[in-house]
Amino acid sequence: MDKAGVFMIVSLTILTSQINCQEAILHISNGSKEQEFCIVNNQSWTPVSKSLDTAVQYPLVNMISTLLCDPSGVSPEVVKGKALVVMRGDCAFSQKAVVAQALGAATLLITSNKTLVTPSANDSDYSKVQIPLALMRYMDFMEAQQVFGDEMEVKLYAPPSSKIDASIGVMLLIAICTVALGGYWSGACERERLNLDLGGASGDNKADSEDLPVYSPIKVLLLVAFMCGVLILMYYFYNILIYVVITIFCIASASALFNCIHAVLELMGCASGRFTIHNTTFSVRSLILACVCISISVVWGVYRNENRWIWILQDLLGVAFCINFIKTISLSNFKICVILLTLLLVYDVFFVFITPFLTKNGVSIMVQVALGPDASGETTPGNVAVPALPQTPAETLPVVMRVPRFSSWTQNLCGMQFSILGYGDIIVPGLLVGYCSRFDVWINSTKKIYFLSSCIAYLMGIITTFAVMLLSGMGQPALLYLVPFTLITSATVAGCKGQIKQFWTGTSYEVLESSQEPLLPEARPDHPIEAEPC
Repeated sequence: MDKAGVFMIVSLTILTSQINCQEAILHISNGSKEQEFCIVNNQSWTPVSKSLDTAVQYPLVNMISTLLCDPSGVSPEVVKGKALVVMRGDCAFSQKAVVAQALGAATLLITSNKTLVTPSANDSDYSKVQIPLALMRYMDFMEAQQVFGDEMEVKLYAPPSSKIDASIGVMLLIAICTVALGGYWSGACERERLNLDLGGASGDNKADSEDLPVYSPIKVLLLVAFMCGVLILMYYFYNILIYVVITIFCIASASALFNCIHAVLELMGCASGRFTIHNTTFSVRSLILACVCISISVVWGVYRNENRWIWILQDLLGVAFCINFIKTISLSNFKICVILLTLLLVYDVFFVFITPFLTKNGVSIMVQVALGPDASGETTPGNVAVPALPQTPAETLPVVMRVPRFSSWTQNLCGMQFSILGYGDIIVPGLLVGYCSRFDVWINSTKKIYFLSSCIAYLMGIITTFAVMLLSGMGQPALLYLVPFTLITSATVAGCKGQIKQFWTGTSYEVLESSQEPLLPEARPDHPIEAEPC
């Protein structure tokens, strides 16, 4: 797998905002049949009942032949005390609602052939409207008319959706387990490498290491500059590069999944049958495992837009990708960790909060790339956009963990809702956790104090992120909390143990004519270290 391709994936690990949904439900019946449809309303403007039992039932008057921008041609006796359905267009939602209210209508439904967005108005218009107002799909109303005819009774209600959903707990578990496993694996590989050095392993064996050390601030600057370039290219050439990113992700995630499962099988001591063809030896276990991993990646690539179940495969591949990346990229000292995490924090803040002032549509480059070209419709927290017609799902970057909101499954008429977490919120602090794990190996720490403290700091940081998100009702840039939590905690532990200098300088394998020697003396213990599988 080309290193540039992997770095391209990592450079697109985006902190995607969650949307505070405004969907509601339209219950239609005629005495013998009943059916429910998705509608969109503004709860802060015209709230509706929270349950079907408490909702008021109204007869429905079909007037989709009119736009209701004025009361002409509509008799008050026909619509008084009833739910009125009209067509979208020509005038503002609030104007239609004021006219319907003046005619005596109890509820206004506006059918639309365009994307359903949260109804809004000027501040002065909000107080004028006292009746519930909602948008529904034109195709849904035509379907209801075929099923029920003209005799329809309707109820509008919006079941309360708890902010604290079980999916957040699942997401927290995925995040902390991924970071901990990646960090532990990084430390285990370092322990095995040191044992190979003590055992006099040949240079050829050392060259087989898949680790990519980052020991120079120049490398860090080049990496961040590369990420900025990739993000900007994605912004301008999204429709082309999205398929390049998807292809790279399929290859990289399949390789990562193979490495992760192969390491587990090695740890379990599973047998590996071998056979030889033309003087080339093959492992039966590796071949079968490679076929399985490639198949999973291909299935995800083919069905990547099937929201109902494909999120399981995406999360599986994502976890493997993040674990393998944390294990593979090794930061050589705490100074590099501070530089990298700080620059990425600035990178994230700039592309999320500053670039909206520089783009034509007022959407940040980060959000535009994360959500695709149609991101402009979802820039305001609390707004939603429900397609009015069946559409081919828009391609999005596969750089987030996704878990469906369990509380919305039973009322999922408007589309699945997900709790999401960007890969960057796992990988970036995970690289620091990996360094702490390797440092524990260098100083022969049996309690793994640096590794455990950094994992706890990450857990506290991610909990804080979700807590602020729930309290504010807005998506949060997780690195804003994760970077300070992990950096400060790691530095504090090193200071309390009197090892801040060693922790800061770490070890750097410099390319010299002589053999490579780690700068940290604790990396050469006086007694052999028991190897852990890598």
